[in-house]
Amino acid sequence: MRGVPVNKNDLVAAVADSADLSKADAAKAVDGVLEAITGQLKSGGEVRIVGFGTFSVSKRAASTGRNPQTGATIQIPASNQPKFKAGKALKDAVN
Repeated sequence: MRGVPVNKNDLVAAVADSADLSKADAAKAVDGVLEAITGQLKSGGEVRIVGFGTFSVSKRAASTGRNPQTGATIQIPASNQPKFKAGKALKDAVN
């Protein structure tokens, strides 16, 4: 199924199959991982998974933009953006 997007339910099913878990237990595991990553990023930290990659937070400065419909100048506020940098093993696996 190359190129087909995977949603959360597909991921849960794959984890359940791979780890020989029920779908309910796999859903708890997937939710736990996502909550742990989110919590760490919210506190300004980063999550490094060796061989997979690094999740981090990048600060985006405030800037001035334009409304494409009206051409009016608008202020874009500063924000924190989540980032992911793939690790070597993941890069090698997809190439």
